Amino acid sequence: MESSSGIPAANNRMSSTVDIQYIKGIGPKRAEVLAKAGLATIEDLFEYFPRRYIDRRQIVPLGQLQTDGEEVTVIGKVEAAGIRYARKRFFYIVIRDETGLLEAIWFNAIEQFKRVFSVGDWVALSGKVSYYRGYQMTHPDFDKLGGAELDHTLHTGKILPLYPGSDMLRKAGINSYTFRRIFFNLLQNHLNIIKENLPEDIVSSRGFLSRRDSFRFVHDPDSGEHLDRGLARLKYEEFFFQQLLFALQRNSSKLKDPGIAFLKPSPRLEGYYKSLPFTMTAAQKKAVKEIRADMKSPHPMNRLLQGDVGSGKTLVATMAMLLAVDNGYQAALMVPTEILAEQHYFNISRALGALDITVRLLRGSTSSRERKDISVMMESEEPMIVIGTHALIQEKISFRKLGLVVVDEQHRFGVMQRASLTEKGINADVLIMTATPIPRTLALSVYGGLDVSVLDEMPPGRMPIQTVWRFDDKASDIYEFIRERVLAGEQAYIVFPLVEESEKMDLKAATESFEKLKKTEFRDIPVTLLHGRLSSEEKETVMGDFNSGRVKILVSTTVIEVGIDVKAATIMLIEHAERFGLSQLHQLRGRVGRGDKKSFCILKTPFNISETAQLRMKIMTQTTDGFKIAEEDLKLRGWGDFFGKRQSGMPAFKLANPIEDRELLNLARRDAFDLIKNDPQLRKEENEGVRFFFIERYQSKFLLSKVS
Repeated sequence: MESSSGIPAANNRMSSTVDIQYIKGIGPKRAEVLAKAGLATIEDLFEYFPRRYIDRRQIVPLGQLQTDGEEVTVIGKVEAAGIRYARKRFFYIVIRDETGLLEAIWFNAIEQFKRVFSVGDWVALSGKVSYYRGYQMTHPDFDKLGGAELDHTLHTGKILPLYPGSDMLRKAGINSYTFRRIFFNLLQNHLNIIKENLPEDIVSSRGFLSRRDSFRFVHDPDSGEHLDRGLARLKYEEFFFQQLLFALQRNSSKLKDPGIAFLKPSPRLEGYYKSLPFTMTAAQKKAVKEIRADMKSPHPMNRLLQGDVGSGKTLVATMAMLLAVDNGYQAALMVPTEILAEQHYFNISRALGALDITVRLLRGSTSSRERKDISVMMESEEPMIVIGTHALIQEKISFRKLGLVVVDEQHRFGVMQRASLTEKGINADVLIMTATPIPRTLALSVYGGLDVSVLDEMPPGRMPIQTVWRFDDKASDIYEFIRERVLAGEQAYIVFPLVEESEKMDLKAATESFEKLKKTEFRDIPVTLLHGRLSSEEKETVMGDFNSGRVKILVSTTVIEVGIDVKAATIMLIEHAERFGLSQLHQLRGRVGRGDKKSFCILKTPFNISETAQLRMKIMTQTTDGFKIAEEDLKLRGWGDFFGKRQSGMPAFKLANPIEDRELLNLARRDAFDLIKNDPQLRKEENEGVRFFFIERYQSKFLLSKVS
């Protein structure tokens, strides 16, 4: 019997059927809360990993504290807590161990801290120690360790796991101490449900612990060495099965029905290349060569084209579409917003004007008559290029000869949306593009099943963008600078944040600022406003006026984040820059610096912003390299939030980090691809554990992974 993935089903190996409410330390009420938190089975509990550890063997007793600038971790019982007033209101707690006292104080989020700490709690505090009428820590990191029952285990010299929490878990009395009690019972009575899922030769040759021992030492470490080895094994496992997914996807694509071989020469592509008023970069030429080789192959192309803002991805994609058209096929370019669709349509139509080629624009606001006209052309065999938004994937839209699908800003589309467009052709070639530069190890984790072309050079003649960080009190100077540059013939963007949770307030702020600037600092300069609530016709008019130079300053929300290309625009002022992520700031900065004049990006913030926001501002002023920014963004935001809202099919690592654990990732990738090369359908007996685990955990992802 085979699974729907084409892999033979493994022998029936039932998971534990023990109801978690019967595990000591849980009970019916807590079991209900845990289930709501996604912890419904014993397997879920075992895979609920600590977020960090405190090594009690290195805890400093309170009686041995020193004010030498070193950061230390202390543990104590809360003896007092409350609010005091000095020059400023602050919240404090006093903790005690058997050797002494320490006071911790917080000046911010006072009401929140009042709800966090209670007398009798055991807590761990980490920070630098100062001395003022006794030892103090200001704004220390903290972890609650449990209630008074922790007393007897305080000095056991163990490595203490600390587990992720939530308001829901806290209200049910479930904290790190609760989880440690639960795992004490799990490890004693239920560890036998953990089955080995790696081949024996990999476990032995790589020097890994068994899977059972790995879970034991991650939840109850008896030494730093065993903890490190357990973590390494489980991180490798996460990488291994993800890379196995990619290896099977690659293997599957070679076995499925043949695609289109675009074998005819492309006179339009050659003509377009010769007409370019500039020299393509070596990276662009290499990418075109890789894409042409893919398109000539009888196997469907599945390629990612990634490059920094302004690196010339659209030019490369246009050449691919010309090759499809000259071979008698249709090409579709799908983008996430109407503004971007209009921009691509305008630029591509103008660039291909002399090549006698049909280029049409299809979007949600396209009139019924025009939509019908475009549909008739698409359902004929006429070679053409169609540029559009989600309108391209509507049920009523069909192509007669769709040969190439290009998806721009692919992370803004879900897997199934991309599938809907791809399925409108018969094994069409797929090229997906992203302007989010991704470090190589990260690309292996996100796009490991795709071939990747990287544009890591900028077109010649681009002037570097100077980025500065200024506080709100410099607003007048900033506006005067913009005024001087605009009167000298340049153009400027002023961008306001727009987030879903406060969209109305943000839009009001942008609108009010626009009205004020129009009447004061820029009263004699043409200024216009662009935001997402304008109709398509209004947006088109606004962008047309800015593109033509009739409008000199564009006040906008983040609808201009991608795709806007106005060469005379040299200044990007980002208001409330602290509310943007690094990737978004970099995308916005990329709207300037597209001509031959020096460009500026001004990040404007209040004085009082978080340390993380300050780090983002400093990184932006230090580099314009999108790959470096992406790596710093990953460090700041963590793997889970790097791509925003997680899409189906995205890797969901619980322990592994593709940047920090890149050596394990490379190792796992080699092993997974070698295994599929030697056993393409996981039929061998020694791979039964791999097969069982893959079918149980990854079968649905395998089906999704066939879509780019």
